[in-house]
Order: sequence, then structure tokens, then C-alpha cells
Amino acid sequence: MKKTVLCITLFVTIAACIASCFNNNKSRQQGELNLISYNFDIRPILSDKCFACHGPDANKRKAGLRLDIMDSALAPLKETKGAYAIVPGKPEASELIKRISSKDPSYQMPSPESHLGLLTEDEIKLFTRWIRQGANYEKHWAFVKPQKVNLPTTSEKDWQKNEIDHFTLAKMEEKGLKPNEEAEKEILLKRVSLDLTGLLPSVEMMDAFAADKSKDAYENVVDKLLNTAQYGEKMAVHWLDLARYADSYGYQDDNIRTQWPYRDWLIHAFNKNMGYDEFITWQLAGDLLPNAGKEQILATAFLRNHKYTEEGGVIPEEYRVEYNIDKVKTFAKGLLALTVECAQCHDHKYDPISQKDYYQLFGFFNSSKEQGFEGDVSISKPAKTPVLVLNDDDVKSLVSFINKKDTGQLTVSVMGEADTPRTTYILKRGVYDQHGEAVQAAGLKSVMDFDTTKFPRNRLGLAKWTVNKENPMTARAFVNQIWAEFFGKGIVATTGDFGMQGNLPTHPELLDWLAVDFMENNWDIKRLIKKIVLSATYRQSSRISAKHSNTDPENTYLSRFPRVREKAEFIRDIVLGSSGLLVKTIGGPSVKPYQPKGIWEAATSGRGVLAVYEQDHGEALYRRGLYTFIKLTAPPPGMIMFDASNRDQCEVRRLNTTTPLQALAMMNDPLVLEASRVFAQQLFIRSNSINLTAKNWMR
Repeated sequence: MKKTVLCITLFVTIAACIASCFNNNKSRQQGELNLISYNFDIRPILSDKCFACHGPDANKRKAGLRLDIMDSALAPLKETKGAYAIVPGKPEASELIKRISSKDPSYQMPSPESHLGLLTEDEIKLFTRWIRQGANYEKHWAFVKPQKVNLPTTSEKDWQKNEIDHFTLAKMEEKGLKPNEEAEKEILLKRVSLDLTGLLPSVEMMDAFAADKSKDAYENVVDKLLNTAQYGEKMAVHWLDLARYADSYGYQDDNIRTQWPYRDWLIHAFNKNMGYDEFITWQLAGDLLPNAGKEQILATAFLRNHKYTEEGGVIPEEYRVEYNIDKVKTFAKGLLALTVECAQCHDHKYDPISQKDYYQLFGFFNSSKEQGFEGDVSISKPAKTPVLVLNDDDVKSLVSFINKKDTGQLTVSVMGEADTPRTTYILKRGVYDQHGEAVQAAGLKSVMDFDTTKFPRNRLGLAKWTVNKENPMTARAFVNQIWAEFFGKGIVATTGDFGMQGNLPTHPELLDWLAVDFMENNWDIKRLIKKIVLSATYRQSSRISAKHSNTDPENTYLSRFPRVREKAEFIRDIVLGSSGLLVKTIGGPSVKPYQPKGIWEAATSGRGVLAVYEQDHGEALYRRGLYTFIKLTAPPPGMIMFDASNRDQCEVRRLNTTTPLQALAMMNDPLVLEASRVFAQQLFIRSNSINLTAKNWMR
């Protein structure tokens, strides 16, 4: 009996221990699930409410307190003896909690005079829990090298087509969502054709795809579209926005320039699937490569697409500095997804970028042969020094992708280094002639160290630093831009800003996985795009259910395909393509299609070859949208109406607006009316042909 009782007691004790261990483990797991993240929960609030006074900008910092780095945040407060802003594990002893919870205007933070607004009760609770959990600081997510994590596990095993779908499905299941069914074949073909070429599929392609019942039918269509010349044109439109390409100089007389051979190179580079690392290197420093050829030098026109003054009374040095400021902005925003322009005048208020960091980056562009002022441009030489001259022999052999029909030379503004490097100074308050400390060219240290044993202090060194696989920004930035091209918005919605004020990634593990995979596979752009469009995520129907509307109205979690508006250029292309009027010639000089009278004349000085709009005729009227002539002071109204970039600065994401003028344009634009007439005629002819065939058969 005693043995039995002892056994029972022992059994109960063991069971209790097991239960206790299980419950403790469960509690720990639950606690881990509820851990507050500095990057995703705390820093966004600090960035909005606190960094203006307690962030990286030393000139604007109040009370000597800096909350964006741990050492300062945990140090004794300078103006409140014996107090600490943050005491890890003790929110009740943390001055930060006391002040954000206070109702006293003279004590509370943010202060009323800052106009930053008080924290909500939920935000205060987040800070309290974060401090209680130890106030763990993390390096900003975008400055941490991306890593490939294991693919998430999901309850659904058959829906996924590739790795992308594991990440998106896991997020859907987390939010209680299920993916949409796959879109119908004709819708899917239309979608992927527009996304890869900017054009609708032909009737023949649709018939062939509908008839192909093989499991590889869709992949075969994708391969075919990726190998068309129109793929390069489609890809070029986004990059032309980023590269601020235009056909005039932008100031005063706004005269003509010949940068269009750069556009031809861009289309060619995408079509031959140049690796993104080489693609960037050529555009930043093609002229500095060993034995650089004319194609490599032509690529550097990327850095020369900014506006140029032709006004005689300007100070040349002021504008030379202004041109370099534009280059810094384009490089940082377009290639790194960082907004550094704040640091031109002072330390960045939100991101860890000092004014010295800014001018070290500026230093890479400061030794160009470029001049601030050259005088008026002439029709015989519409390019600014330094220039690349391309003659007929060059076009026949070295740069045969350039669509040059007439004889004579082409001159393109490109990069070239001065024989004697200029000294770069920090410019006080950003003023061109207010020299401060001299600095040497270097990459942004908050992104990655600039190791001078690997990277020379010139643009080629900057290019190598940019495409180095240790750089956490470059691959992420490009992958995100490409994602936005297909889904309407990026995994990070602020495609040009991965900094403290930018949006957080909705699927951070997916973004990192794609970035690493992109680099591991030789920066292969077509491979990246193919992976995206072959995914089940991309192939979904765009139908919206009541659950979608209620749970995820913005389609953040991608449980359906978004309804994406076409860009202005492709609206034109669809109109022309549908009617059969589209001329598919690749490349060449920009063209001047239909445009309302008086627009150029009202926005010009009345001097120069672009004083009056001279409309083209014949085939030039029916070229694709990306070839439309862009005058910076009067960009094409039909395109601007549909949110095209005005190209006066780097733009990585266009706005989407809805205005009555857009409907009026589709009803009254001469191009639309002409295309409608031609389309109707074709339908009439086809209808008569069908009727005649039917009558002959009946006989």
C-alpha cells in the first residue's frame, strides 16, 4: 500500500514538473512573441516625434540628449541631475516615460511648441514594455547586411510556385487571409505582356497561349516576352525617370541637347541583360575603366542628365556645385534609396549622415571636367563639356545599337576627370563659396566602411563600393524598385527612402531573400523578374472579396493581385497598339507628336531652336511614349496629365492621381480620336471579310 501511494505521489510530482516546465516554456515563447522591436515598433515613433530635437543633427539637439543611439540614450541626463532618459528594465525610473506620460505642458515631451504632437496611450504602452524588456537597441534595418533566412512553413503546401510564395503565404496566414485563385489565362497573358513589354499581347499570341495546354505554357510566354526588343523599352522608362532624362537643358532658353544616344544604350543594356553590378559601374564610372571604350563612356551620360544654365550673368562655380549636388542626390536616392540632401546644409535630422559624410560623397563628383557655364548651346554642338563624339563609323561598329539615320556627328554630355583633382570642402550652410574643412571622397560610413585598400577615392571606387556584396543597400533598393513595377508599390512603399523616415518593409525577410538571391546569381535582372512573374503571388486574380476589403483594404499582405494603373507612356502605347498605328522602331531621336498649340511658346524666352513647337509628321507621330520629346520647362502635357515624371530631378516613384482632365484627354486627344477611327475601320473591314466568307461558304 505504501509503495502504491509512493508511486502515485512520485508520478504526480513528475507530472507537475513536466507541466510546470511546459507552462514556463510556453510563457517564454509567448513572451518572445510579444517582444517589442526597436526597429519596427519604437524607432518609427522616435523618428516622428523625437529625432527632430534628440536625433543625429547636433546643431538642433536639445538638452544634449540623443535618442537614436543607445550610449547617449542610457547616459545620465546633462540638465536633470541624477536622472536618466532610459533605465533598462525600469520604465518607472525612466525620464522618457515620465515626460511622454505627463500632462504638464512645461514638462511633457514632445513639447507643445515643437508641434510634433503627443504620443498616444498605445505608443506610451509600447515604450513602457520595451524599456521593461531591456530597451534593446537595434541597428537600422536597412544598414544591416541582408541574410537569406529559411523559407517559412505554411499550412498550405500546394499553392506555392517558388520561394516568393512561401513568404507571402506565411504573412497571409498570419493575418487570417487566403490567396486568391489564379487569374484566367487571357487576363494573365494581358497582365504579363503589359508588365514585360508595355504592350498588349497580339491576337496570335493570345490564340496560341489559349491553345497551349502544357504545364510550361505560361513560362514559355514569359521567356518569349523577356526576349523581345520591347522588353528593353519597358524597363527603360523607369530608369529614365531615375536618371532624369530629358531633351533640353531646363533653364532660361531651355535649348536642345542630344542625350538620346544614352536612352538607346539603356534599352540595349536591358535587352542584353547586363548584370546590374556592371550596369551601375558603367553609368557611374565607365570612363575610368581600363581601356574604356565609347560604349562605356556613353553610359556615364547617366550623371550628366541634370539641368544646365545658359544664362550669361550666372556665377559658374555656383552652378558647377549645383550640378554636383544633383549627382549626389541621384546617386543616393536612385541607387541606395537614401535621402541625403538634408545634409548639404547641416547634419541629417533623422538618419546617421553628417554634413561631413555628405561632402565626402560629393567629393567623388567634384573633379569632373564639367563647367558651371559655357554660354549658349548651338544647334551644331548641343552638348556640354566634357562630350563624347560619335561619328558614322562608331555607330556602324562600336555602338551599333544607336539608331542614327542621318550623317554627321553626335555629341553627348558624359563624364571625364580633370587632370588635377579639386579639393573638396564642407560648404558652410551649403553655400558654394563658404569653404569649411577639407575632406576626402568616401562612401557613407553608416552604410558601409569605405576601405581604401579596395576602393580608390574616385568614381570607380564609388562604383565598386556601391555594388560590393557587403553593401546592405544597393541590391535591396533595386529589388524593391522592380517589385514596385509589378505590384504597384514596393515591399518598402517609400522606394526612394529606406532611412528613418521611410516606410518599414511589409515583408522584410522576403526583401532580404530576394536581395541576396539577386547578388548570388550575378545580379541577373531578367532572372529576378522571371522569378517574380512566375510566382503564384503574381498570378493571382485581382478580384476583391468582402474579407479583403475589411481585413486588408490596401492589399498589404498580397492575398490578391493589385489593380495597377499603367504609366502615361504605356497608355499611349496601348492606344496606338490597339489600333495598329504603333510604329515599333527601336531607339533614335525623340519625336514631337500632337500637342495643344501655344504651350512651348508660353514657357520660353522666344530664343533658340525650341522656341516654337514644330510637330512631326508621318511615322514619327506614332512612336512609343518613351520617345516623346521632353522639354523641361514645358513637358508633354498629355503625359504629365497621367502623372509622368517632369524629369527635372531623380524620381523613383511616380504619383497616381485621378482627375477629370484624364477622362477629357481620353475623349478629346487627337491621337485617341485618330486611333479610334482607324480601329473602327479595321473592325468594319474585318466584319465585312467575315460576312463575305460566310456567304461564300453558304454557296
